[in-house]
Amino acid sequence: MKILVVGGAGYIGAHVTLEAINHGHEVTVFDDLSSGFKNNIHQSASFFEGSTLSEDDLSRVMNSSQFDGVIHLAAYKAAGESMTDPSKYAKNNIIGGINLIKACVMHGIDKFIFSSSAAIYGNPEYNPVDESHPLAPINYYGYTKLVIENNLQWFSKLKGLKYASLRYFNAAGYDINQRIKGKESNPQNLIPIVMEVASRDRKNLSVYGNDYSTKDGTGIRDYIHVSDLAHGHLMALDYLFKHKKDLVINLGTGEGHSVLDVISMANKVSNKNIDYKFTIRRDGDPSTIIAGSDNAKRLIDWSPKYSDLYTIINSTWSIYNQ
Repeated sequence: MKILVVGGAGYIGAHVTLEAINHGHEVTVFDDLSSGFKNNIHQSASFFEGSTLSEDDLSRVMNSSQFDGVIHLAAYKAAGESMTDPSKYAKNNIIGGINLIKACVMHGIDKFIFSSSAAIYGNPEYNPVDESHPLAPINYYGYTKLVIENNLQWFSKLKGLKYASLRYFNAAGYDINQRIKGKESNPQNLIPIVMEVASRDRKNLSVYGNDYSTKDGTGIRDYIHVSDLAHGHLMALDYLFKHKKDLVINLGTGEGHSVLDVISMANKVSNKNIDYKFTIRRDGDPSTIIAGSDNAKRLIDWSPKYSDLYTIINSTWSIYNQ
């Protein structure tokens, strides 16, 4: 199968590319390298540098081969930043995403895997959160993901584009065989920031809120190993080809870990003291959000393999401790 991985030089994209190549697929990576790295790109993959904001760039890469499917991972992902710079997220996530959908239809590509997010659910009305939960994002990042999901529904009805929306929870970890080494630049997510503190590239960590109604007052999240996520993308693509109908599923573990749980595990794995300080809550951060992933197991026979907190932290520290 010929697969176009849009955003394939990024953290998640590089792991998806690796998984696809390990499954024997022919992969082309399309990336503007604004946050990804060339050294993340698998040597067996073809590479086109370009932007989803350029229709010419998209036409150029799509004319290079007859792709069987597209995996879309080229979006900004920091919820906090999206609340202070929504225009940045509107341009890249919404306009770039719609451009990509349009280009797929124009070039006859009718299988589309979308990197969505649990952020589209907003503040959970219950946990674990399943796919039937109301969609009410409380940050602009989540709103951009919901806009693309809605557009995919319409293009499916009107143009026959078959899609899978994979609603990730918190992607973390690195390939356990250390085949991907590119660290995220200016990370906004908890675990890479903790790693920067452990490796002394950052002085300390700000913990946003210690007054949530959780076991230790800090926010609880469902962390999913990036290699498990990557495997889910390939299984979802197989589902589209086999069943020829759309798919909307959560990818998570069903278990939650607090910010202090993550810091404690990082202390243990790195044998370093993670210096942190409490500060006020950020807008758009729910207290607890945990995945209900029964549909992923039922529909594509997916279940996490590497997503225990120790493996996530240990595989990340093996990259930051080099």
